[in-house]
Amino acid sequence: MMINMKKIIILIVVLIAIVFVAIRLKGNRDRIVSQNQNLNVDFVTVSIANVEKKASSFILNFTGTLYPYKELDIPAEIPGKITSLNYELGQYFPKGGVIATIDDKIKKLTYESAKIDADRLKKDFERTGNLYKGETSSEQEYELARSSYETAKNKSDEAEKQLSYTKITAPIAGTITKKIVEVGKYVKEGDPVASIVDVSRLKVKVNVSESDVYYLHTGDRAKITTDIYPGITFEGKINFVSPRGDDTHNYPVEIEIINSTKNPLKAGTFVNVEVGIGSSRMALYIPREALQGSIKDAKVYVASNGKALLKDIVIGRGGNESLEVLSGLTENDKVVVSGQVNLTNNSQIKIIKNN
Repeated sequence: MMINMKKIIILIVVLIAIVFVAIRLKGNRDRIVSQNQNLNVDFVTVSIANVEKKASSFILNFTGTLYPYKELDIPAEIPGKITSLNYELGQYFPKGGVIATIDDKIKKLTYESAKIDADRLKKDFERTGNLYKGETSSEQEYELARSSYETAKNKSDEAEKQLSYTKITAPIAGTITKKIVEVGKYVKEGDPVASIVDVSRLKVKVNVSESDVYYLHTGDRAKITTDIYPGITFEGKINFVSPRGDDTHNYPVEIEIINSTKNPLKAGTFVNVEVGIGSSRMALYIPREALQGSIKDAKVYVASNGKALLKDIVIGRGGNESLEVLSGLTENDKVVVSGQVNLTNNSQIKIIKNN
């Protein structure tokens, strides 16, 4: 009898424990359900910003190569044998400096003979002119003397010019970069003797895409930098924008810069070009954080009548903070800039902040 009572008591304790656990579990369940119900609201909280129309301004960046402002092969003006070379590679020559000479013996004799004839005929012409004024010489004799002198003078001038061509001079100020002939070599008219470059100014040549080239104009300012001189900026100016592109729709553009004596640049150096574009053209802009997807497949959520509508847009230029919108939005549309992670198309929204 005592054993049965013990079993009954144990059974009652177990039942009480089960009931207590069940009550506890139900309370936990009710609390969790209540919390889930509180979380399961009908809307997503978001922040929005207005689509703004403002003047378009941005920066274009290019990579280019430096070229000499002028680069020439210096030719011989007359045929003959080179008798002297007055330059070394890397030597600077002023414009008009004599870099080489051609054998001038025949040219000198020709000039001296022509000058003697011209001087003699000049005196004859002056004497005939005095006689003609005194009416002791005919007009025909006067005109013949004048014509003879002018012909001799022209021959003397031409002979003097040919003699001057025996001195080969630098057509521009610059540095000799190539030695083409040696003393004793016979050159023909037009044969190059040396190459000279002017790097006091330089040209940056870049190829610009069709989408960018319409923003560039002759006279626009540019900033030039290079890894050769970190932290140094050179000022440049666009002096040529090609009116015609190549088969890949790229357009040659040239930018002129003044070379620095403190930080001299060399032709052939790669440089970075930055052109700031301040345009009077008005464009639509959105904050960058509103963008969904990539630039090429751009989308945004637009707040409209308490819903978030997913729209496709076309992005133009952009900076770190804002993006130009070419199509898909209108001014004062309201785009979602935070909370998008919880959105799907047509989601109900509650706006907590309008930036």
